[in-house]
Amino acid sequence: MKLVRFGEFGKEKPGILLESGKRLDCSKHFGDWDREFLAGGGLDKLRGLLGKGPGGFPGVPDGARWGAPVARPGKVVAVGLNYSDHAKESGMEPPKEPVLFMKAPNAVVGPYDDILIPRGSEKTDYEVELCIVIGHAARYLASPAESPAHIAGYTIANDVSERSFQLERGGQWSKGKSADAFCPLGPFLATPEELPGTDSLAMTTDVNGERRQNGNSRTMVFGVDHLVWYISQFMTLEPGDIIPTGTPPGVGMGMKPPRYLREGDVVELAVTGLGRQKQACRKA
Repeated sequence: MKLVRFGEFGKEKPGILLESGKRLDCSKHFGDWDREFLAGGGLDKLRGLLGKGPGGFPGVPDGARWGAPVARPGKVVAVGLNYSDHAKESGMEPPKEPVLFMKAPNAVVGPYDDILIPRGSEKTDYEVELCIVIGHAARYLASPAESPAHIAGYTIANDVSERSFQLERGGQWSKGKSADAFCPLGPFLATPEELPGTDSLAMTTDVNGERRQNGNSRTMVFGVDHLVWYISQFMTLEPGDIIPTGTPPGVGMGMKPPRYLREGDVVELAVTGLGRQKQACRKA
């Protein structure tokens, strides 16, 4: 299944995406794709309804805004330096344990919403990432083998970053990761059966039509199952929490000289099996 949300920001409704590209409205049957839906076995209920055919779901108007495919998460637990080739371009050794940082949940926006360049920013950057969506609470998992049972699915995240806030203002990564609109998410949440696996997914970012990132999840230092298990040793992952899992090389900071986003730039991101995002950049 491919889950979407649509409508005005803050008033999104739940829907599904068909292979034809048509979106269907599920709001007659479900309140939202949120913690309560996931924790209450909502995915199985949705599968049961879809098994009877999509005829009971009205269509979504073509022009309706695409929201983030899951409602505002309780936590955004992101992973840094998780691609060996990205660590190299950053001048750092691949970490021996996952590097974790938090992004503010209100940074999450839709996949086609604008990137807002913060006031005073000169170093706003892009990062295409495979993003895990938690489906069942995970606390002190015994091994990575237990992780798949706790994953609702996957989507694309753009881990937008302001590098001077992140690295030059006290070394507080959350400062540079949590501005408004710094986590475009979507366009859809793909349940695990929609993907052929997560260990060999092509990932790209184009800026104004120029290919900047051209990587693959096979260079991840720590894979999806390891990350869910590892994070569960430090905090409870709850349904609806999301985990952006790191980015391949080609970020603006790693270019020589660095090339950061400016007002009017257009950023397009893609991950195999998870569709495409597109954002225009404007000043906050």
